[in-house]
Amino acid sequence: MLKKIFFLSLFLFAYNSFAVTGQDSLNKLNISGKVIDSYNKLISDAELDVSIDGKYYKTEKTSSDGSFIIQIDSLQSLNNIEIKTSKPTYRNNKLEIEKSQLAYKEGTYSFFSDITIDHILGPAFYISVIILLLVYILIGFDLCHRTLAASLGAALVLLVTYTFGSFNQGYFVISFEDAMKAIDLNVIFLLFGMMIIVGIMKITGVFQWLAYKSYQLAKGNILTLVILLSVITAIVSAFLDNVTTMLLIAPVTLEITMILGINPFSFLLPEIMASNMGGTATLIGDPPNIMIGSYAGLTFNQFVVHLTPIIIVCMVVLLVLIKFYFGKEYAKAKIENVDALLKKLKEEYKITDSQLLKKSLIVLGIVILMFITHGFLHMEVSIAALVGASLLLMISKVNIVEVLEKEVEWPTLIFFMMLFIVVGAAESTGLIQMIANSVSKLSGGNLTIAILLIIWVSGIASSIIDNIPFTATMLPIVAYLTHTIPGAGNTLWWALSLGACLGGNGTLVGASANIVTAGLAEKRGYKITFFNYLKVCAPITLATLVVSSILLLLLK
Repeated sequence: MLKKIFFLSLFLFAYNSFAVTGQDSLNKLNISGKVIDSYNKLISDAELDVSIDGKYYKTEKTSSDGSFIIQIDSLQSLNNIEIKTSKPTYRNNKLEIEKSQLAYKEGTYSFFSDITIDHILGPAFYISVIILLLVYILIGFDLCHRTLAASLGAALVLLVTYTFGSFNQGYFVISFEDAMKAIDLNVIFLLFGMMIIVGIMKITGVFQWLAYKSYQLAKGNILTLVILLSVITAIVSAFLDNVTTMLLIAPVTLEITMILGINPFSFLLPEIMASNMGGTATLIGDPPNIMIGSYAGLTFNQFVVHLTPIIIVCMVVLLVLIKFYFGKEYAKAKIENVDALLKKLKEEYKITDSQLLKKSLIVLGIVILMFITHGFLHMEVSIAALVGASLLLMISKVNIVEVLEKEVEWPTLIFFMMLFIVVGAAESTGLIQMIANSVSKLSGGNLTIAILLIIWVSGIASSIIDNIPFTATMLPIVAYLTHTIPGAGNTLWWALSLGACLGGNGTLVGASANIVTAGLAEKRGYKITFFNYLKVCAPITLATLVVSSILLLLLK
C-alpha cells in the first residue's frame, strides 16, 4: 500500500512539474516604454539588451521618438529579467524586473517603464564644445565665410565619430543618421521656396518702384521720406528675407542720398534696423523666427498676434530716436533737386513687367493665405513656400536653371544645414542640456526671471555673434525651460525671437542684413565703420529691448 502511495505521489509530482514547464514554455513577454535623459528628452537609437536568468535573449533599438517594444516568445522562466540600456556619450543603465512586477493576461506577461540614461562628460562632450566654439570664433571674427566655418565644424564632428569613435565609444560624438535628423528641412525648404519667389518678383522692378513712390509721397520732406522708406522696409522684411530686402532697397537709397547731398548712413541705418524689426513680426520674416517656428511648432498667426504689436511700438521708438540722432543731417538736404530726382527715379525705377508682377502678387497672396491657415491645416510652412515657388516658376515661364543659379542663395542654405549638424552634436553630447539646466537654476523656476534672462542674453549675444547660430543653440534650451517652468506657454519663444532678432541691430556684425548693406555702401564710396554704427545703434537696440521686455511681461 505504501509503495502504491509513493509511486502515485511521484507520478503526480512529475506530472505537475511537466505541466508547469509546459505552461512556462508557452509564456510570452512584452516590455515597452521610452528611453529619456534626465531632462525628459527622448533618446533615439539607444540599444536595449535583454537577459533572463543570466542568459542573453534579444537586442532592440529605440525608434525616433525614443520608444521601444521588446517581445520574447516561448519563455521557460521569468525570473531575474535584466535590461541593459546603452548609447555612446551616455552612461549605461541597468533595469532589473521581478516576476511580481509583471502584468499577466492570456499567456502574456507585460511590463511598461520609461528608462532614464544620463550624459557622460567624456571626450565626445569636450570635442563637441571645442568644435562649436571654433565655429563661433570663425564666424564672429569673420576669419572665413560662415558657410565654410559651419561646414568645417560639421565635417569635424563626423570625422571624429567615425575615426576615433570607431575604436573608443567615448569619442563617438554623433552618428551620421542623427546628424541627418538634426537638419531641419522645414527651415531649408521654406528659405528655398521664398528665395525663388523673391527672385522672380525682383525681375518686375516692384521694390525699386516702392522706393520711388515713397520719395514722391514725401514731397521733399526728408524726415517723412526716411519714415516711409523705413516702414516699407519693415513691411517687406516681414514677408521676405532681410538680406534680400536690403539688397533691393539700399541701392535706391544710395542714389537718393547722393542727389540730396547727405550722408547715406542717416538713411541706411534706420532701414537696416527696420528690416530686422519687420522680420521679427512674422514667422517667415527672419531666419531665427523660421527656426523657432519650425522647432516649436508655432503658427504664422501666433507670431503675428504676439510679436507684431510689440514690433509696431519698437518701430515708433526707432523713428523717434532717428529724428534725435540725424535731425541735423536731414536739414542739410538739397531740397531744390527734388523734381530732378523724381524725374530720374521715375525713369530708372519703374515696373518693368506688369504681367509678371500681377502673377507674382497673386501667387504671393496664395502663399500668405496658406501661411495664415497652415496651423489649421496641420501643414508645415515650407509646403506653402514650395507650392508658391513651383506655381510661379510654372506660370512665369522664366528660365528655372537661371533662377536656381542666380536667385537661390545656396551658401546660406548649406550654412543652415551644416550648422544644424554642429548644434545637433552639442545636443547629443549633453552640452545644450547642461546650459539649459544652468539657466533653469538661475531663474529659479520663475517665469519673469526666465523671460528677462532669455531676451537679454539673446539680445546681447546676437549683437556680438551672428543671431542664426546663436538661435540654433538656444532652441533646445528654451524648449526645456518651456516644459519645466510652470505657466510658460509660448512666452519664452517670443522672448528668444525678440532678443535674437532685435539684438542683431546692436552691432555691424549682429545680423547678415547689416553686413550686406555696409558692403553695398562701401562699393559706392561710403564706409560704415564698426564704431560709427555702434555709437548710434547700440542705444537704440537697448531701448527696443527694454520696450520689448516690458511689453512681453505685460502681455505674457
